[in-house]
Parts: sequence; structure tokens; C-alpha cells
Amino acid sequence: MFAMPESLDKSLASEQPPNSDVQQSSPRNADAPFSPSERESLAADGPKRRRGITYAAEDKLPKLPIPELEDTCRKYQAVLTPLQNRREQEDTAAAVHEFLKSDGPELQARLKKYATGKTSYIEQFWYDSYLNFDNSVVLNLNPFFLLEDDPTPARNNQVTRAASLVISSLCFVRAVRKEELSPDTLKGTPLCMYQYSRLFSTARIPTENGCQIAQDSGSRHVVVLCKGQFYWFDVLDDNSDIIMTEKDMALNLQVIVDDAERTPIQEAAKGALGVLSTENRKIWAGLRDVLTRDEDSNNAECLSIVDSALFILCLDYTEPKTGAELCGNMLCGTSEVVKGVQIGTCTNRWYDKMQIIVCKNGSAGINFEHTGVDGHTVLRMASDVYTDTILRFAKSINGQAPSLWTSTSPDPSKRDPESFGDVSTTPHKLEWDMLPELSTALRFAETRLADLIQQNEFEILEFAGYGKNFITSMGFSPDAFVQMAFQAAYYGLYGRVENTYEPAMTKVFLHGRTEAIRVATAESTAFVKTFWADDEPRRKVDALKKATQKHTALTKECAKALGQDRHLYALYCVWQRAVDEEGAEAASSNGCSSPVDGSPSDMGVTSQRGGSIPHSPPQSANKKTADKTTSASPSPRRPLQQMPSLFSDSGYDRINTTIISTSNCGNPALRHFGFGPSSADGFGIGYIIKDDSISVCISSKHRQTRRFVDSLEAYFAEIKRLLRSVKKGEGAGRSKARESEKEKTVGKGKAIKIDGQPEGEDQVPVEEEVDEGLGGYGFFDAGMLLQALKASQKEKERPSDKAVGNARRAIGKKLRLNEY
Repeated sequence: MFAMPESLDKSLASEQPPNSDVQQSSPRNADAPFSPSERESLAADGPKRRRGITYAAEDKLPKLPIPELEDTCRKYQAVLTPLQNRREQEDTAAAVHEFLKSDGPELQARLKKYATGKTSYIEQFWYDSYLNFDNSVVLNLNPFFLLEDDPTPARNNQVTRAASLVISSLCFVRAVRKEELSPDTLKGTPLCMYQYSRLFSTARIPTENGCQIAQDSGSRHVVVLCKGQFYWFDVLDDNSDIIMTEKDMALNLQVIVDDAERTPIQEAAKGALGVLSTENRKIWAGLRDVLTRDEDSNNAECLSIVDSALFILCLDYTEPKTGAELCGNMLCGTSEVVKGVQIGTCTNRWYDKMQIIVCKNGSAGINFEHTGVDGHTVLRMASDVYTDTILRFAKSINGQAPSLWTSTSPDPSKRDPESFGDVSTTPHKLEWDMLPELSTALRFAETRLADLIQQNEFEILEFAGYGKNFITSMGFSPDAFVQMAFQAAYYGLYGRVENTYEPAMTKVFLHGRTEAIRVATAESTAFVKTFWADDEPRRKVDALKKATQKHTALTKECAKALGQDRHLYALYCVWQRAVDEEGAEAASSNGCSSPVDGSPSDMGVTSQRGGSIPHSPPQSANKKTADKTTSASPSPRRPLQQMPSLFSDSGYDRINTTIISTSNCGNPALRHFGFGPSSADGFGIGYIIKDDSISVCISSKHRQTRRFVDSLEAYFAEIKRLLRSVKKGEGAGRSKARESEKEKTVGKGKAIKIDGQPEGEDQVPVEEEVDEGLGGYGFFDAGMLLQALKASQKEKERPSDKAVGNARRAIGKKLRLNEY
């Protein structure tokens, strides 16, 4: 019988314990589980009134509009046209016609009624889809960011870099909690800031009825993972002020590294319980029950400390040699089996929370749980954190250096020790009781994870031939230009056009997430066929222009939440609910819980592969197994137990099976970002368009990834040659005055360069750059960051430590600091 997964609200209600609010004076105690307020639905029905600047515009933001049914159906047919043959197009047209005559209007009415009084018509369905995803989140949901190295080489060692990143991250936490974080805007329009409230001290908690997102709003500690071993210490006081200097932080981290090294890595790997967070969610839920069932064990308390931490800091012992290895390490860790024991960095993770990962050589990145936040939100955090690490170092040299923050914490080295309250800044090691069941489960989880890692590969392209400056000088939108490169490279390899996904941010609306841009269009198809044909350059460039203009128009439309994917998904979920409510067994052979593809590319990191990250909600059941025998011919009103014709159409499977999942996300703080492929025969592509370069990270399940990268690089070179040849030809009828001027060896005064015109290039009107902040997330103002990067660098003299009190019972083994 068809059964819809429990909704987030329902599952939360069934799992909520009685009044058990956590005390803010300590890490979460095992006897104080997440309270009802801490387990509140992510899809709250309305914004809470707030006092600071961060959420000041929330009450003024418009709600996500529900598109007109006819418009959505028309767009649905349009995006399928380049992916279908004539017969399939006719079948889809018939299915849409029947849907508009029968089930469609009723489902639209039900959706509008459901949305009344809610912040968003899609939000609850979105969360239900993510949280009912049963497979491992590794390579399926969690995306990654790879930060640029610290511009000061002397600071690119593990402990120094990690300490700096943690302090800057805590500054960001403080700004969010005090609502002093400046609001995001797009061309003067305020964006929804709700996701920032869900960025820290949250955890994805598996249960028998799907996962939940729990949050400890009073969390004050961080958890550090080193060689699979767990440590914790407090970093904030009750006022969310930072209680440690950067020197204190570096000292703590060095103590942890040294302590972890005392345990042989093969021995430590046998107790690396973080591997369990990579398991199938139902298996992981059962293992959490094992961890918490014995009252005499401290496992429940250790687990609670990890769940309630602000974030996880992972200190890896490896030094990846290549960019591709670095990307793989940030996304899923490394797999290395020695004498039958897994000692790779994949054992040094906890995937249910945000993780800051720092390698032995100081290379750093972020891996994040994608359910409650998109890549755009984490990008803002990564950008501000990276910028702050530079500005704080500059301030140690020049006290007049600027600051990102409205206010800062009092200097911990100058505070009265009594003012810190009940805190513990000394690191403690969590000591798990390794029950036989846990040891066995850990081994099985590790072997499954190793299989998963080995099934995927990663390649990068750091194309230095040109970037945004050249592309705009040729009159193109950078995002649209790069998207057509993916289309051309794929067509050149396989001779066909495939379903391609890119997220468009919709945070101009209250609780907005993303809408799906379906990149393959009639115009893009015409372009790739023309490009690979024996045709003249002018026609190839003209075809490219039409394809990019179409992509830009689609991006604009999707940014207004007027795409087809989210609306159709909501209608599908409404149908599911109706079937569930009516107890109809007739739909059991047709239903699925989440028919949308899931890859974190929604980083805008956006297909859930997001992201955003990066994406569409994950696909928790395979709709391809649904019964497709429903008649496509018009019929009188049918009972809703029968799957509506549009959803039983093969085209609906096609649009929800993404082969090329892409996301544009970045600014000067990032070197790369990426995610796993969203389908077994697909590619996951994260890309960053910089002023004079393009960075691309591509993943797949061993589907000629290196060859795809090589084809993409060759395309970038060839299209530049074509553009220049056409541009040169266009200049044939122009005045020769400037040419003669260039030939003169004596000039009077300095020639003035035409604004924005690269040397040797003629300027062309550029397409409106809607991709900045809409198709992808590269629009943050990097002005202060760029200034900071130019600041002179000098080693900082760090203030002395100040002892702080530790009045409560310490949890875990206390590490000694006196020898450091």
C-alpha cells in the first residue's frame, strides 16, 4: 500500500520529550535531550520577531508565489522538448492535456489551500524529502568548499590555520546570535536570512521515522576530531562572547594533536565512531539506540556533546598532493587500508554536522549538512571567515585595520576570570565504551564507506586562459557562457544532449531556497550541433549568443520562483497527501516519497548533490518503478487514488533524472567547491568563475571524468579562438584611424583606456549579468577581502593566556597543558 513518509512536524511531535530544556552552562547532558523548542520544525509557519539588523527585513519579504498551472505545464513541455523524440513529445503533450482537464486544477486548489498561513508552499515538502532520505549522506547530500590557502605562507601549518579559522568562525557565530550580521542583499533587494539561524549547533538526527534537525541554541563548545578520536572544550560564554585568544586556541589544538598521536592510528581507527554517521540512516538510527540504551555507559553523554557542538573541527594527518585529492578529501575523505584496517581520513569525520577540515599542510575546507542551509548561506560564512582571518592578522600589525564585525568580544586576556562563568577551556577527550555491537557495526560501516569512495572519482580544471573579464568583454553572461561549455563538452564526447540542472537562488522571498534551471534548451541544442558541425565561425558564435541569451532569460524567470520543478513537486506531494488521507490502496504501485532528483549542487550548492552546494530535494524512492499504465487520454474526473497523468508520464522521470548536475558558487575565498554525482551515470560539476580564470571540480562514478575535463579545456580554448576570429572579421569595415594611431611611435600624453576594455580587445555590450547572485552564488562583495589580501603580512605576537574557571563536573579525560 502506498504510504507517504511521516512529515517533519509529525515525526517531531512523536519524538519530542517532555519539558527538558538544556542548561546553557554546560555541554548537553545525556539526561537533557533536545527540547521541543530545539526540535522545532525547520519550516516554521512564520518569522519570529527579532530586534537586530540581521533579520530586520524578514517581515517585509514577499512569500514564494505559486505559479499558474498552465504556465508550469507549458514550461514542463518546453524543458523536455530537447530531451525527447517526437513520439515521447506527443505522449507528454497528451499527458499534460489530460492533467489540465482533470487532476491538475484540483491539485492546484489543494496546494493553494495548504499554503494559506504558511511561510512557503514548498518548504515543508522540501524538508520532508531531505529528511526521509535513507541512504548515506556522504557523496549524496553533503557538498564541500575548498578554501584558498592563507596568503601568509608562515601561517599555513595545521594548528595555526585551524586556530585562526575557528576564532573567525566564532566571530561569525557571535554576529549571528547577536543579530549583528549585516543582511544579504542583491542589487539593493534584501534577501531572506532565516537559514543563518540554522547554521550552527545543529545536527541531523536519524530516527525510525526519518531524520530530524535538532538545535541547541545555547551551545558554547566545539568538538575536535583528530585521527578518529573526539575532544571538546568551551569557546563561548553565556553572552556568546569568545573566551579564548587565538594563542589559547592554538595551544589547545596542539595538545589535542599530540595526544591523538599517542594512540597508534590503526588502534585509534577501531574506535573511530564518526564512521557510523556515514551509514544508511535507518541503520544509524538503530546504532544510536545502542549508544544510548545503557545507563551505566557514558556513550549517551558523549553522543550528546557531539550533537550539540557549535561545529566539528577535523584535523587530518594527511597532506593531499593534488587539487583533485584535496577535493576528494573535503567531500568524502580518503580511503587507505593498511593490514586490513581503514586508516584514511574518512574515519575522521562526523557528517551530521558542519565540519571545518584542516589538513596537515594547512589546506582547509568546509563540509556541511545540506538540509537546512544552501550553499549561498555557507558561502557567506566561508567568505567572512576567510576575510576575518586576514583582517585580524593585519590588525595585529596595524591597529587601524578594518573589521568585519559591528562589535567584538572583550579581549579574553584582559577579562576578570570570574566573568567567564562556568566554562571549561581545557580540552577533554571523549572516551566511548566500545561495545561488541558497536565494533562490529563500525567495521561494516567502514567497508561500505570504502566501497562508496572507491565508486567515485574527482577531477579538477583550473583554467587560467581567461575568466569573467574576457567573457563579458565578448558580450556574454559568464554563467551562461560556462553552462554552454558543459553542454558542448558533453555533446562532443557522447553525441547527445542530457538533462542538466543548475540552481537559481530564490532568497528574495521569505524562506526561499532554490528553483531548478533546466539548462538543455532548443537553443543550447542548436548551438552544440552547430559548434561540432563543419560550419563557419560566425554561425557558431551566433548560435552561442542565442543559447546564452535563452539561459539568461531562464535564470531570470527561475530567480522569480517561476520555474516548473518546485511547483510540480509540490503538486505531487499534495497528491501524495490526498492519497494518504483517503487511505487509498490503489496507489500503492504508483507512489514514491520524493520524485525529485537529489544532489548537492544546490549550492546554489542545488541539486541535492545542493548547494546548493549544492539543489533539488533528494530522491528517496525510485519513481521509475511506478506503474505507468495510466491512460493518457482525456477522461472525466477520476479519484485521486490513480496517479495523475503528468506524473505517470515518462517525461516526469526524465526531468527528475539529472545527468549533468551543476552549480556556480564562489568568490576569492574559495579555490574549489563540489559534490557527488546525482545519478549513477551522471556528473556533478561545481564551478567558480573568477576574473581571469575558471575553476571546475567534476565528480562521477568513473565515467571518463578526466576525458570530460580535457574536452572542456579544449572547448574553452577553441571558443576563444572563434570569438576572436569573428571579432577580427567584424572590424574589417571600421575606420583605420585607431590602427594608424597605434602604429605611431610618438604620442602626446598618455592614451586613456576605454573603461572595462581588456588590452587588445574590442568591447561588446554584455548580456545583463543576472547570473551574479541568481544562477549560482558568486555575488558577495569581495572588496574588503581583496583589500585584506593586499595587506602587508607579519607574524603576530599573541597575548598571554588567562586562566578561566572550571566549576562543573568535567566530561571526559582532561588533558595536561602544563608541559606546553
